[in-house]
Amino acid sequence: MTKPHIDYVELPSASAHELTRAFYGKAFGWTFADYGPDYSAHEGEAVAVGLQGDREEALAAPLPVIRVDDLDAAFDAVVKAGGHIAKPIFSFPGGRRFQFIDPGGNEMAVWTLA
Repeated sequence: MTKPHIDYVELPSASAHELTRAFYGKAFGWTFADYGPDYSAHEGEAVAVGLQGDREEALAAPLPVIRVDDLDAAFDAVVKAGGHIAKPIFSFPGGRRFQFIDPGGNEMAVWTLA
């Protein structure tokens, strides 16, 4: 029996679905599979990420956090891909992180170990 755990995060992306897909591809190298005209997913990692393009189905999003090895390189990639930095790099006990807003309006964070 598998212990219950989060293995999928769905982000609303109704107003900028294609821009959001392109942003994550450019910033993090993610690829997406399409599941209809308004839904696509990046799968195959420990936690899959779904993009919800249907306004009636989209919920308010939590703050998903992406773990990386090189925080400074990730920061540069997010900026170059067109992400808006909501909180610049800061330290916290155990690591460093920053937060950004993607083209779909989702706020996310990126972190690394200290």
